[in-house]
Amino acid sequence: MKLSGLVLLTILSASAFTATADEVIFAKNDFIIYSTKDKKIVKPIEIINQMDSINVLFFGEEHNDSIGHMMQNLILQLLYKKFDSRVVLSMEMFDRDVQYIMDEYLQGIIKRSYFLKDSKVWSNYSDYEPMVEFAKQNGLSVICANAPFRYVNVASTQGIDGLMKLSPDAKKSLAPLPYNLAAGAYADKLNALMGHDPNDPNSKPSYNMIPGQSLWDATMAYSIYERLQVKKDAKILHLVGRFHVEEGFGIVQRMAEFDANIKSIILTLVGDAENYPNVKFEDYKNLGEYIIFTNPEVLKSY
Repeated sequence: MKLSGLVLLTILSASAFTATADEVIFAKNDFIIYSTKDKKIVKPIEIINQMDSINVLFFGEEHNDSIGHMMQNLILQLLYKKFDSRVVLSMEMFDRDVQYIMDEYLQGIIKRSYFLKDSKVWSNYSDYEPMVEFAKQNGLSVICANAPFRYVNVASTQGIDGLMKLSPDAKKSLAPLPYNLAAGAYADKLNALMGHDPNDPNSKPSYNMIPGQSLWDATMAYSIYERLQVKKDAKILHLVGRFHVEEGFGIVQRMAEFDANIKSIILTLVGDAENYPNVKFEDYKNLGEYIIFTNPEVLKSY
């Protein structure tokens, strides 16, 4: 397995999270960005140049793709170079109930060790820390966008009725209740992920993930919507698993319900494309406006 991604990741981590856009771009031979609209390979800056009239850039990631995380870092830096303090980083990786802890850390009030302990960071937080540190160093805010998993579990096991029993304080961590559930092609996609065969009338998904997934989608969409209400000129980069946004499903659908005028671009990552770098681009044209294909031989971050 190729090690270049790991070597670069080590260099970036060792530099105390101050890697410049030029340093991150050293991974350029291990990714391809394809514009599904223009039907051509493009450079990262071409995505940034589309953001003048756009509110939200969704970056649909594969959580362990090391090149993808470097690309996120690069996109954040390029956005900052163009839009300065208008840039806001939004993250699936933090829940809404730790927003005040994130704010305390970004403001330099609490130590990093307490931030890591109390904000419930993911096990691969080292993949995201360069971006949080970049935000901290440059005075940018970070949205803790997600619904806490304990309430996602309530949604999955007890439905929206179970969520309605929560206290007013608990409900602040969620999108307004009730929220809309995934339906149509998105629901079919979620059920297929759980083993449902739509061609078999006796086939049932092994687990009903729709209520929980929909709560995640609605809550992240609401978190973005909320920020745009108070910072109307914001350019929000939202980091999230690709399943939540690709094909315009999930968060994109829920966000339109809060405000149909919010404009977004979907940038989704594919780390397992066949025959990389000779990718058959048309096979992926429905995923989003831009697709990042990464070299599957580069070592994953975990």
